[in-house]
Amino acid sequence: AKAPKLYLVTREDLPDGQQAVQAAHAMMEFVVHYRDEAMDWYEDSNHLGFLAVRDERELEDLYQDAMRRGYLVTPFFEPDRGNEMTAIALEPRGRGLVRHLPLALR
Repeated sequence: AKAPKLYLVTREDLPDGQQAVQAAHAMMEFVVHYRDEAMDWYEDSNHLGFLAVRDERELEDLYQDAMRRGYLVTPFFEPDRGNEMTAIALEPRGRGLVRHLPLALR
């Protein structure tokens, strides 16, 4: 079986450096809001998936889909970009929602 991954999803329409930083912000939000689940993931696998969608609209759609399905997911909103949603972190159970997405920074 594959090690469970925490999925970090950002936007292809952001500069490369921002994609990485925004994903890190989303991961910190996940750790802060879901401390126990984050520790379980860390101790069990500590594997990450770093993926991308086209733009903010696709990211918002993915976030809403994850919420509807009851997955643990944390968005990050960048104050320096007018509080745009720039990345999300999604628990391993959400794999089916993101398996079709390309790797970020590919």
